[in-house]
Amino acid sequence: MRPAVIKVGGGLLGVPGALEGVCGAIGTMGRREPVVVVPGGGPFADAVRALDRQLGLSANATHWMAILAMDQYAHLLAERIEDAALVEQSGAVGGPLAAGRVAVLAPSRWLRAADPLPHGWHATSDTLSVFVAVALDASRLVLVKPAETGEEGVDRCFGSVVPPGLEVRVVGWERFVADAGG
Repeated sequence: MRPAVIKVGGGLLGVPGALEGVCGAIGTMGRREPVVVVPGGGPFADAVRALDRQLGLSANATHWMAILAMDQYAHLLAERIEDAALVEQSGAVGGPLAAGRVAVLAPSRWLRAADPLPHGWHATSDTLSVFVAVALDASRLVLVKPAETGEEGVDRCFGSVVPPGLEVRVVGWERFVADAGG
């Protein structure tokens, strides 16, 4: 069975109850189908953005620092989602999924090996989630945001990398929780 890829926006950390609701819904989904979670960057990436504004970092430095920020959020999500396993490489996803667990991707090692994304703030974890969904032949990609934004809430690169045939939904966290039955 092909996995669903769920990108969990880091902005959820600033919304009371959102992280708990989404993590609970993902745990519920993981009991019904294979699920791979891609973390956003949230406040971890915001710290990188602030340093970039202050110090004028290169696109290469900010790219890798933001990817490492996603790893930090992945550790938090793996701790909060019931029966989740942290994975660091594409080849490691299958084990947890075969065991009925949710795979939470800490993407830095995988991306160091592949590096398919442009370096710059125009390509964020939204675009990275497309890369993951395609690489894993996902059944669908769901981007969970702090509020309903539709496709207007994704990064500038996102629309240019979504392949035909990939089902994509961009939803606010409350709708995601309701739809997932969490």
